Formats: sequence, structure tokens, C-alpha cells
Amino acid sequence: MEKRAAARQNWVHVFIIVAAGIIAAMQVIKPSIAAPLLKSSLGIDLPSVGWLISIFALLGMFGGIPAGAFVTAWGDRRMLLWGLFAIALAAASGAVSTSFELLLATRVLEGIGFTLVIVAGPALITRLAPEKTRPMAFGLWSCFMPAGIALSMLCGPLFSSWQAVWWASSIVAAIAFAISMIVLPSSRRGSPFSWKELRSNTRATFGSSGPIILAITFALYSLQFFTIFSFLPVLLTERMNVSLQAAGTLSAIATAMNILGNLAAGMLIGKGAQRWVLVAAATLVMGLCSFGILLPILPNPIVLLLCMLFSAAGGLIPATLIATAPVLSSKPRLTPFTIGLIMQGSNLGQVIGPIVVGSFIQAFGWSSVVTISAFAAVLCMSTSLLLRQALRIR
Repeated sequence: MEKRAAARQNWVHVFIIVAAGIIAAMQVIKPSIAAPLLKSSLGIDLPSVGWLISIFALLGMFGGIPAGAFVTAWGDRRMLLWGLFAIALAAASGAVSTSFELLLATRVLEGIGFTLVIVAGPALITRLAPEKTRPMAFGLWSCFMPAGIALSMLCGPLFSSWQAVWWASSIVAAIAFAISMIVLPSSRRGSPFSWKELRSNTRATFGSSGPIILAITFALYSLQFFTIFSFLPVLLTERMNVSLQAAGTLSAIATAMNILGNLAAGMLIGKGAQRWVLVAAATLVMGLCSFGILLPILPNPIVLLLCMLFSAAGGLIPATLIATAPVLSSKPRLTPFTIGLIMQGSNLGQVIGPIVVGSFIQAFGWSSVVTISAFAAVLCMSTSLLLRQALRIR
């Protein structure tokens, strides 16, 4: 009876951690959802909206490993709480901003909070989830990004002003902060933060091939995923001649399909599936789907189904890589550093993908983007074989 109660409590902890990740992810694209409102209220143009979005990826690109250092030194729960507090404070400050410069400054603080939450989350799950249920817990955790983006796409249009969007996100983050502070068990504080230890732990993380393979694979996955999904609403409006609102809804549904892949990965790993096979199979399906999505050869309903299959298959990869981080970390205490490095790889793909794809579309048209997706798929297949070798050594 006590074991059953403890198991239920552990899952409560996992659900709270995942909810915190989802709330953090909802902040990523809210400027895109509120773009028309920002333009009419503050006179912000689309390139400026792009900066408000990309600042998250830029911070994640450089801040993943430092965030891992803070989690190691000051505790996973403490850093999750600080991350949620930063998001709540920044969103409230953003809601009263009267210029682009002030809003961008609050987005920097939101980005720091986001980075802390997504690095502390897996560390908390590693500590609180029993080993047998850990793959499924990581599968749930890896749903945070598609779930947060889909919720933003669905809920954003319900608000009448961009300030309301920011206030709502601040309130939700504050509620998550309060619940996490009350329910999640405290973590032991490690050694005081020092730059010397950061350099040493970073050197140890980069000195092991496993974390580097995971980061490169995640970067290639992000490149593949955002090759399609960063411009999916535009593709749907041009290909299917649907309204922008309908394209947003269809994009949200397709993005949410990624959650199924994340959950499936947790179940398959728990049943003994080989991790490198999941990555290889997923990237192969994504590569094949991209041909049907981007080349004007199939009817519109089939294209939409391929978008959903592309998203669902892709969900296998982040869940698998995050669940593998504790396995391939050179030392257990360096798991937050490995997670931070993986997140840096993810953000690298998010930064490169839209820039390269946008340039290709403008210069050569939609069909040319197939070469990017195919190239990323081939490279990702190659890194899956390296992952196989790294897991054999461990």
C-alpha cells in the first residue's frame, strides 16, 4: 500500500514538472501569435517580432551548459522555481512595456527563465522518478515543447490584446511556481558555484563522445522539424488557400501530433526498444514525408496527413535523446550539463533552420527546401549509428 502511494506521489511530481515545462514553452512563440496586435499597438514590424521569438533560441544556444552548472550547484528544484519566477516577473513587466526595447529586455529575462526550467526539469525527473518508470517520465517531459506551442496557437487568438496574453502567461507561471514550491521535494544544494568548476565540468562533458552525439543529433532533428514547421502556416495558406486562422489551427493540430511520438518513445524504451533504432526510423520517416509535403505532387488532404505523420514520427527523437542523457553522461552529477548541451544543440537547429529555409524559399521556391530536409535526414541517420556505438561502449 505504501509503495502504491509513493508511486502515485512520484507521478504527481512528474506531472507538475511537465506542466512547468509546458508553461515555459508557451512563452516561446507568443509574440508570433500576438504579432498583429503588437504591430497595431507598438508599431512593431515582423523583423522585430522575429527578434522577440529568436532571442529564446539564442539564449538557449549559449546558456544551456551554464544553466546545467547552476542546477548542479544550487539544486534542481531551486532552479526550476527561479526559472518560473523569472518567467512570471518578465511577462508581467512585458505587459506594461511601452516600447520594443523594453519588451525585448523582458523577453531576455523570460528566455533565461525558460532555459533554467528546461534544464532543471530532466534533472528533477532523474532524481524523483523511479528507474523503471523513468523512460515514460522522460517521454512525458519531452512533450513540453509541442504541447506548449500547440496551446499557444490555440489560446493566443482568444485574447483581445497582446497585453492580455502577457498577463495571462504571467499568472499561469506564478501559479506553477506556487504549486511547485509547495509540492516538489527540496533538493540538496551542491558545492558553491565557481567558474573553475564550470570549466572543469564543461571540459568533462565535451571530453565524452556521448553528450556530443546527443547534441548533434538533436540539432539535426530540430533542423528537420523546423524546416517544415517554422513556415507551416505559410505553406498551408499558399498550398491550400485556407485562412490564416484555419492554417494556425491546422498547424497546432499537426504540432500536437508530436506529443504522440514522445509518449510512444517512452513506452518503447521501457519495453526494451533500441534507442538508436528509434532515432534512425524516425528521421527516415521524417525525410520521406518531407518530399510529399514540399513537392507539389499530392492532393491537399494527403499533404496534411503527411504533416501529422512527420510530426508524430519526429516526437520519437527528443524523448529518446533526453532519456539517454543520464546513460551517456560521463558522471551522474554531470547529467544537467549533458541536458544543457542537448538543449544548446536543439536551439542551434531552431536558429539555423528558419534562416536557411527562408533563404531557400525566397531564392528557389518551396520545392528546394527538400534538399535541406533530405540532407539533415542523412546526417541524422549517420549520428544514430554513432549513438549505437556509444551505447554499446556504456
